Amino acid sequence: MKNIDWKNLVFGYVKTDYNIRCYFKDGKWGSLEVSTSEMIDLHMAATCLHYGQEAFEGMKAYRGKDNKVRLFRWEENWRRLENSANGVLMQPVPKEIFEEACRKAVELNQEYIPPYGTGGSLYLRPLLIGSGPKVGVSPADEYLFLVFVTPVGPYFKEGFKPVKMQVIRDYDRAAPLGTGSIKVGGNYAASLRAGQRAHQEGYATAIFADAKTKQYIDEAGPANFFGIKDGKYITPDSESILPSITNMSLRELAADMGLVVERRHVALDELATFEEAGACGTAAVISPIGMIQDRDTGKVYEYSKDGNAGPWCQKLYARLTGIQYGEVEDTFGWCTVLF
Repeated sequence: MKNIDWKNLVFGYVKTDYNIRCYFKDGKWGSLEVSTSEMIDLHMAATCLHYGQEAFEGMKAYRGKDNKVRLFRWEENWRRLENSANGVLMQPVPKEIFEEACRKAVELNQEYIPPYGTGGSLYLRPLLIGSGPKVGVSPADEYLFLVFVTPVGPYFKEGFKPVKMQVIRDYDRAAPLGTGSIKVGGNYAASLRAGQRAHQEGYATAIFADAKTKQYIDEAGPANFFGIKDGKYITPDSESILPSITNMSLRELAADMGLVVERRHVALDELATFEEAGACGTAAVISPIGMIQDRDTGKVYEYSKDGNAGPWCQKLYARLTGIQYGEVEDTFGWCTVLF
């Protein structure tokens, strides 16, 4: 085990020993390669640099209560990467290459997996880029797929404590029928100015209104939004929202725990009616929302009076992380035990 301050990990990059690479050339994928370098040798005319041909995933491996290491729902990440690749005309990564690369990356860097009880996990970043040179606007002929890992703590510095968020309408993360539903870097680049301003004004992140009407909730910064009211788990449905695997899991858990699940358009006016609210994603898991301020109207919506997460956020978080850390039975078959 590496000499790392496990309990004070932030969500950031920590150098590990190995990463895994695979190249698509001459019409076929090659063999996996193990690398110790943090650098990529890339042609200056690579399509990822000029035309945005790149996509990535975020996933986690957990050291459980029984000391076994579990990878959470990796097949869903593979499916989403395939969808992203198709969305920007890249060569999709075969399932067996994706799985083997993720397994190898975890196994070779297992000394960086945070110990059980520290609240940390090993974050995996599968990345697919157009590495072949093109000057005209067209898909590359060559691609690089790689997986690197890093030990992480909570995405928001507050951890599992309510955060403040801000509704905005003067920036758009993604256009209708654009790339909002696939995990490509351009969506995140488009969110940076809004996110930075939200931080400067004292908020964890910005909640984007839908780009077309400005009447509905889209993404909550780098995560999906959900609200709880009247025994219902309600989350936005939009062609511009990334299909979060965490949100997918929470919807299944919510239904299993007796909540009615609704995936639909969620009007900004409905914020006043929620009993609890949260943001969810691989990085954040669940970030309970304590307060939302509408930047345009000045309206403030409070969801935590005592500084703690609401009861349903707590139950959902405990059940999901319990499965990930092997504390409760994985009745859904979500986790793959690696070793």
